[in-house]
Amino acid sequence: MEIKIIEEKENPLLNRTEIRFECDYEGEGTPKILDVKHKLVAIVNASKELLVVDSMKPGYGVTKAYGLAKVYDSIEKLNIIETDSVIAKNAEPEEEVPEETEETEEAEEAEEAPEAEAEE
Repeated sequence: MEIKIIEEKENPLLNRTEIRFECDYEGEGTPKILDVKHKLVAIVNASKELLVVDSMKPGYGVTKAYGLAKVYDSIEKLNIIETDSVIAKNAEPEEEVPEETEETEEAEEAEEAPEAEAEE
């Protein structure tokens, strides 16, 4: 995946920089928004908390997508201006911690019970 910045425009009214980009993904599927976000953070040298990929539209019949990303000056401005859906699709997935349920505890107790009977 290769990303090329087409236009970078300052928007002082909203305290952000708007970036139009082209994403070339020859031989791959359309990249996920988070993958594009990580590449843009590296290219623009911005904080991943302050950059959001607003939209990304793949071209018909070509392996290119065109998109709009925004880099805000502060996290407060980002939360005030951006919609919840844009913030949600740019959020990093939380790592799932496996919780012990009652079923696994019961299964462990059932495994221990035959061992205790065998000892008697």
